[in-house]
Amino acid sequence: KDFEPKQYMDHKMARRSGRFAQLAVAASKQALCSAALEIDDSNRDEIGVIVASAGGVFEMGNQEQVIEARGAHRVNPLLIPKYGAYMAAARVGRVLGVRGPNSTINSACASGTDALGQALNMIRTGAADVLLAGAAEAVVTPVGIATMGVLGALTKEGNDDPQRASRPFDATRTGFVLAEGAGMLVLETEERAQERGASILAEFAGAGWSFDAADDTAPDSAGQALAMQRALRSAGIQPEDVSYINAHGTSTQLNDKAETAAIKIALGEQVARRVPISSIKSMIGHSGSGAGGVEAVAAILTIRDNMLPPTINYEHPDPECDLDYVPNEARAHEVDVVLSNSFGLGGQNGSLVMRRYHE
Repeated sequence: KDFEPKQYMDHKMARRSGRFAQLAVAASKQALCSAALEIDDSNRDEIGVIVASAGGVFEMGNQEQVIEARGAHRVNPLLIPKYGAYMAAARVGRVLGVRGPNSTINSACASGTDALGQALNMIRTGAADVLLAGAAEAVVTPVGIATMGVLGALTKEGNDDPQRASRPFDATRTGFVLAEGAGMLVLETEERAQERGASILAEFAGAGWSFDAADDTAPDSAGQALAMQRALRSAGIQPEDVSYINAHGTSTQLNDKAETAAIKIALGEQVARRVPISSIKSMIGHSGSGAGGVEAVAAILTIRDNMLPPTINYEHPDPECDLDYVPNEARAHEVDVVLSNSFGLGGQNGSLVMRRYHE
């Protein structure tokens, strides 16, 4: 709300950027400010960018009608460089003037977590020392709302009381509320962060991926569990060490039930019943490809603040969603290890492990 892209780039650059790219730039500049990382000639060649986004596919409008009514020559010549998904990372790199690795990732709703996991691996393998990584999405458009609506993913209730429309894990959930946004993080090697005296918020400890290989839209618990197990293995973390789970938690009947079952498979029934879980989508909606980036920021804040965000609007327990979803009120809780989930349409699954940093 009240987002002004020209606070983060000049007028010409803002006009030539899709909203998704504008959001990516804004979040990146905020991340740099938070990390106290200044870009100059001594480091610009070493800083890379990885952004998850579906790009401007939801912003382009009906260009076929323009062609039919006015001719092909009336199509905006900047359509592709403005709305192409690759511009999510490219616009960030251009505005900041950084020349490290630059790529955009799209794996549906798993994209943000996917991008951060890929960034982690690049840091680990030495392909990059510093990366701006995360996600940005601008899907709240007529096309975005219509396509998600006819797919049956959006809630059709709550128009009279929109704050109560998103109800992850509640028995009366009917779908998610569409949102937009961006979340970007500065990832760098421990050595480099220490050298510049950075305030390290958390350690990115592991990432895991999987594919359902089952259905284009329906989630699969076994596939989701694999991503969580692989993330824990990547981090060298045992299930009982997990302090909190940031759930994908979309507020759809199928997803929330499948994720609950997947958590039980991945962690074991006993541990799953002990670990608090919540979905911030209950409060901010579902931003599609952007969700994993936004939720990674929230997950890190739980470590910093030892405070769990609630799953609001949880009033009617579902016997098939029977874990601790931190209902309705934030909770003080010692958080050392966070498992964060993102599961995409098409069957792509991603999980991240973040833990408290200790020198």
